[in-house]
Amino acid sequence: MVDPLLSISVRAVALTAFILFAPVVASFKLAPGSRWPEYLGIFFHLATFFLVAKLPAPEWARAAGYSWLVLDVTTGAMIINRVPRAVADYVRLGGHIFAGIWIVVASLQGSAAAMLIGLPAGAFLFGYTFASPFLRPVWLSPASILVLLWLAIIAWQNGI
Repeated sequence: MVDPLLSISVRAVALTAFILFAPVVASFKLAPGSRWPEYLGIFFHLATFFLVAKLPAPEWARAAGYSWLVLDVTTGAMIINRVPRAVADYVRLGGHIFAGIWIVVASLQGSAAAMLIGLPAGAFLFGYTFASPFLRPVWLSPASILVLLWLAIIAWQNGI
């Protein structure tokens, strides 16, 4: 039996993730604290499951990517169902450790452009979790922009 993932291109997956994540990133400035971005965020993370499967990375790094996605989807479901952000956001931060690991390792397998954007994106996500007790949430903003750029680079460099 043929794996259905084989028929989906990296470009299609990266573009889908980009399209779903862009309004979430915009909501940080335009609608802070709203719940509606969590719905798109859940679908962004579900689309990213396919990207974890398709991008070259060692299995342990893929496991980190999947762990991030599980924790972030869980966080989105918690917020949609009115679990206080004072609880849910810390689950998300834990997931960002795994996101950082996967993004950095996957970026190291890619082009110079993917590395140039992916390495700081992953480092920001990973590092902010440890620095978050001392920094305001706005300090996480560069990671979101970098992840969008990273997805665009992946889509651009991996044609159909």
